[in-house]
Amino acid sequence: MTTLHALTELGQSVWLDDMRRSYLRSGRLEAFLLQGIRGVTTNPTIFYRAITGSEEYDRQIEDLACIGQSAYQIYEALILEDVGRAADQLRPIYEETGGVDGYVSLEVSPRLARDTRGTIAQAQRLYSTLGRPNVMIKVPGTPQGLPAIRALIAARVNVNVTLLFSLPQYEAVLEAYMAGLEDLAAVNGNLSGVASVASFFVSRIDTAVDAALDTLGYDELKGKAAVASARVAYAHFRAVIEDERWTALAQRGARIQRPLWASTSTKNPDYPDTLYVDSLIGPDTVTSLPVPTIEAFLAHGTVSNTLDDGLDEARDYLAQLVDLGIDLTAVGERLQDDGITAFVESFDALQDAIAEKRIACADVSNGHQS
Repeated sequence: MTTLHALTELGQSVWLDDMRRSYLRSGRLEAFLLQGIRGVTTNPTIFYRAITGSEEYDRQIEDLACIGQSAYQIYEALILEDVGRAADQLRPIYEETGGVDGYVSLEVSPRLARDTRGTIAQAQRLYSTLGRPNVMIKVPGTPQGLPAIRALIAARVNVNVTLLFSLPQYEAVLEAYMAGLEDLAAVNGNLSGVASVASFFVSRIDTAVDAALDTLGYDELKGKAAVASARVAYAHFRAVIEDERWTALAQRGARIQRPLWASTSTKNPDYPDTLYVDSLIGPDTVTSLPVPTIEAFLAHGTVSNTLDDGLDEARDYLAQLVDLGIDLTAVGERLQDDGITAFVESFDALQDAIAEKRIACADVSNGHQS
């Protein structure tokens, strides 16, 4: 048994925050599953690195380009193939856990982050096209994303809400999830088949708050904001699922929307490389880890229920930041905007790379015709 299996025994699922075709063809994903991985998350940056950083997609890109597919059509064909294959390899975990784990997440276009209707339409199309119950569609938790989340849950589309950086953002997402379930219940829909997670990004919080603390000269307070924020968010989650409103939904078969800790690799080399894993372990949660963090946790991670530790201290610490003039709500909004921008840049760069391959294919085809 690995330390990842030990986390599962404490009620926390570990999902791989990475995807590339070689994992599916070489058996690498299966090896991760044997180590204790129970799901997979992707995003535009992950696919950009996978597709532009290897030659394993080139033949398919060229074939699709030569039959007239657009850059976006090619992009979608590539990611749908990978996500579908990953979902098939994860399906046994989905079945064994009764739909708790075994999911792979695919993000809607980041260009739709401020487009409610566009998000709903694309999410429903991707989910329907994949046709697998163990797929989650990632939707940013923006103000425009909230009504989309509600509508998608009511339509029985599994949703991984992404890019959450503050308690107000998280509270709004949990509300949207429950409202969507209530909408589904109002038409006598089956709540038991709907699954969702809320991805709370942690390391970027410390990066932003640490910069503010540097300016103010409070070095002793650095490196604590992310864990404190996540612990307070988890306390809110626990309070909600003990409330009468949630109890009514649970009695109809509703699943909890588990908090998922994302962006778990430490950005500051002075911090322990397993900081955001060791400090955020608790039941009814998911932690998504990139490969280096998985390897670090397997080597020297500490397995212990830590999410409930120091809740009062966490609240006092966050209050202290407010007293210093650090507006955590504003920090969260800025980080969400930055996250969307980064994903759009990766998304556009990938489209450009695919477009270049299309041009090269067209040149070759014209040369053969002449």
